[in-house]
Amino acid sequence: MNTHQTLRRKAPTSNNVGLRVWNYLKTGTLLAGLTALFGAIGYAIGGPGWAAAALIFAGLMNFAAYWYSDRMVLHMSGAEPVSRAEAPRLYNMIERLADRAELPMPQVYLMHDPSPNAFATGRNPENAVVAVTTGILDLMSPKELEGVLAHELAHIKNRDMLIMTVAAAVTGAISMLSQILGLSMLFGGSSDDEGGGLGALAMIILAPFMAMLIQMSISRGREYEADRVGSEIAGSPRGLADALERLAWAQERVPTRAAPATAHLYIMQPLSGEGVASWFSTHPPIEERVRRLRAL
Repeated sequence: MNTHQTLRRKAPTSNNVGLRVWNYLKTGTLLAGLTALFGAIGYAIGGPGWAAAALIFAGLMNFAAYWYSDRMVLHMSGAEPVSRAEAPRLYNMIERLADRAELPMPQVYLMHDPSPNAFATGRNPENAVVAVTTGILDLMSPKELEGVLAHELAHIKNRDMLIMTVAAAVTGAISMLSQILGLSMLFGGSSDDEGGGLGALAMIILAPFMAMLIQMSISRGREYEADRVGSEIAGSPRGLADALERLAWAQERVPTRAAPATAHLYIMQPLSGEGVASWFSTHPPIEERVRRLRAL
């Protein structure tokens, strides 16, 4: 065994394989539900031919999102690349955690924003990016920052960026197809089948709503899993739990300015709501995330 292998500290492997399989099974089921809903709208517009065309179109959208979404996100967030010389503490911490997670070293980006937040993006672990705000560097203790960075590396390890890109693309396509179905009903005349017309009208109204609920459910599930895997990478759940409590306090005072399209990427959701609005939250409640972390 060489010196590098002796000194290298790897993240512990989870013993709860059943939980990991269950989480991926839930995500796969929800993605299948989105795809089925998409095909159903295409069928309602023009039968089997439209359903097949809709699925092909969804595949093309997913392909485009897979290759270009990271560039769009970095541009929209104003993140800029930094080198080891420019941010040695941040760079070295990410490098050490990536080594523990057995991941390639991601690119490091910085956002000049006083609001504390962070996100990961990229189409795969070999082309991943971890971006943080100047606010989170100023606010966090080393252990808290380590917990946040480990959470973002967990998203990379779990390939959550790909999962969420597919979910977002299909959800957007469902909304667009619903509008097409509405226009076809408006200009194509009323259906002789009253029941079929009412069914199509219900789909126009409910399909985008249902798709968004499914997308948000997938996002919240991936956040819980990234919290758990991030705790394994960091070696303890305590740093991330403390960081989330501090982030919740700070976000009330200096909220993150982010586009709704990128909200699901951040460790702390820039957009929030209560009551019915919380159904569309991309993140689980902070209190529940902290409770689960403290219980690990």
